[in-house]
Amino acid sequence: MPTLNSIPIDKLARLIGTPHCPAIIDVQTDEDFEADPHLIPGAVRRPFAGVADWGPEFLGRSAVIVCQKGLKLSHGVAAWLRHAGVPAESLEGGAIAWREAGLPMVPAARLPARDRQNRTLWVTRARPKIDRIACPWLIRRFVDPNAVFLFVTPSEVQGVADRFGATPFDIESPDAFWSHRGERCTFDVMVEEFGLGAIESLARLAVIVRGADTGRLDLAPEAPGLLAASLGLSRMYADDLEQLEAGMLLYDAFYRWCRDATDETHNWTSHRPSKPAGRA
Repeated sequence: MPTLNSIPIDKLARLIGTPHCPAIIDVQTDEDFEADPHLIPGAVRRPFAGVADWGPEFLGRSAVIVCQKGLKLSHGVAAWLRHAGVPAESLEGGAIAWREAGLPMVPAARLPARDRQNRTLWVTRARPKIDRIACPWLIRRFVDPNAVFLFVTPSEVQGVADRFGATPFDIESPDAFWSHRGERCTFDVMVEEFGLGAIESLARLAVIVRGADTGRLDLAPEAPGLLAASLGLSRMYADDLEQLEAGMLLYDAFYRWCRDATDETHNWTSHRPSKPAGRA
């Protein structure tokens, strides 16, 4: 029987990656977290003792609170948040139960440093098409919902990264960590490095993105469609950030197809005109 004011791990797993996923807040003690420094996809770390200070930033959203075992820390923080007007639940079994269920976790060592507002900051080339929209979608849905993306002149990416403490991605540099590797595109690399490769729907989406981004449209029947939609968006929006917001919806749709609808077909058939009376 579910515990009062709690959410089962399988239910949260279905919400992760979707636009309506609640805020996932990891409040494990530093000692507990350092024993297994991984985060549930999309989770942010907050100190449990400071909930009265940071709680208001989640107003307008629902939240799931994660501690090591799903006991006093998560239930206490969830209660504080509800007091502050934030609908909040504790994750049943906590991080340990999530791990034991074999569900994916993001290694903290792969996360870039955060700014003063606790956001990761990324920079890439302006006028995105495929990888530079797909990667921000992946980051916001599975890594950091509050991530900030800067689109700049290609020649200035590294300089902006150095001056503003941003992490460059999808750039043409032999030293770039978050970029193409061999035949794999940057989206492939992020799925792997963030520990998300076991999510079957993401693995399927990665093949589609790779095919569209590298010109190998034969990799997946859906790759030409993604390429066409991506090029269309790039013509519709002069502002890169507006294009990113529109692209989020595009990748939400592709992800849900990959997860829930690959076996579904459109079964409507047109009706042939009836034959005129008296004709065979």
